[in-house]
Amino acid sequence: MNKSEFRKGCIERLKKGNRVNLYRLDKMVSQFLYRYIKKNNCKVVMLYVPLKIEINISNLITQLRKEGITLLVPFMVGKSFRLVKYRLPIKRKSFGVKEPNISNNFYKKIDLAIVPVIGMDKSFRRVGFGKGFYDRFFEESSDKIDRVFFVGRKSCISNEIITDDYDVEGNLYITPKKVLNNINKHI
Repeated sequence: MNKSEFRKGCIERLKKGNRVNLYRLDKMVSQFLYRYIKKNNCKVVMLYVPLKIEINISNLITQLRKEGITLLVPFMVGKSFRLVKYRLPIKRKSFGVKEPNISNNFYKKIDLAIVPVIGMDKSFRRVGFGKGFYDRFFEESSDKIDRVFFVGRKSCISNEIITDDYDVEGNLYITPKKVLNNINKHI
């Protein structure tokens, strides 16, 4: 199976999910992330503004903003993105992605990057939507990021290596029903 076929199968599984339980399942993941952020005293967190198919971390964003944690989100630029501070209003842009208005780039160290995934393979590398935005960003910025946590609604893991060397590698893979640790990377 190649990455494209794997991605298609994972997306099909996500679309067939039970909509009734989504709020509860998303909240479980958000609570895990919140506890980790507080326990490890994370001051700068990269996260995302969720699409319908992704874990909804909106409540986590609200809570962290109240507590003064610096939140950074992707702002699409060409075939990649740059990080900007999360602020309102949020507007829908290309590919249905929501983002704040343009603001200054952020260049400081990031304690934790929370990255949405469709799935991953056994090398703990991300399978996303196939546009390569995160891959290009991490290629340029990985030295500024301490830890990378993947989040997904359903566990979708290939037993084969289907990713490329340039695909983002994570420290943890978090779904509502399991947390997997990449034993090759420090948490």
